[in-house]
Amino acid sequence: MAKYVLPPLPYEFSALEPHISARIMELHHDKHHGAYVTNANGLLDRLEEARAKEDFATIPALERGLAFNVSGHVLHTIFWQNLQPKAAPEPTGALAEQIKRDFGSFGTFKKQMNAAASTVMGSGWGALVWEPLLGRLITVQIYDHQSNITQAGVPIMVLDAWEHAWYLQYENRKTDFFDATWNLWNWSDIAARFEQAKALELKLVGATG
Repeated sequence: MAKYVLPPLPYEFSALEPHISARIMELHHDKHHGAYVTNANGLLDRLEEARAKEDFATIPALERGLAFNVSGHVLHTIFWQNLQPKAAPEPTGALAEQIKRDFGSFGTFKKQMNAAASTVMGSGWGALVWEPLLGRLITVQIYDHQSNITQAGVPIMVLDAWEHAWYLQYENRKTDFFDATWNLWNWSDIAARFEQAKALELKLVGATG
């Protein structure tokens, strides 16, 4: 059976300083993200055992756990690739045009993205998502790792709002962390995800006016 694998960071732990400390990156990647990968693989094994024993009463709880951990793995993997040292301040090209079309301006989009992350109740994420039904970008809140996201929406840019992403460095000033990430966005990666997401065709005849 194929297994989930913790991908290496595409840069050194210290590469995002001073905006995100090396210690946070080490703990966040190796411990938190690593735990989601380990747990997801363990849950796959337990699901396989449950099926073999026809113990189907345990399936719902195992699948909920799998959704939580796999979604944590996916979102963190996107997050690492969404970031880079010495980043450009804004996107260009088709992504920049789409942001202006759907949000009015880059500045408005930035405020809305930060608000999505900073107002998550408890743990979660803010995300920029391609919504294929209307063919537009939207922001969403993702509670924990897997809820409140538009069905078929494709996250192309994610902002971690869990305390482990920022508390060690920013303490209770989480909005300072969200502001700091705007020095780190890898717009090339986000633009590439945007182009790939646009290829999604739901074929839902009559679902839009």
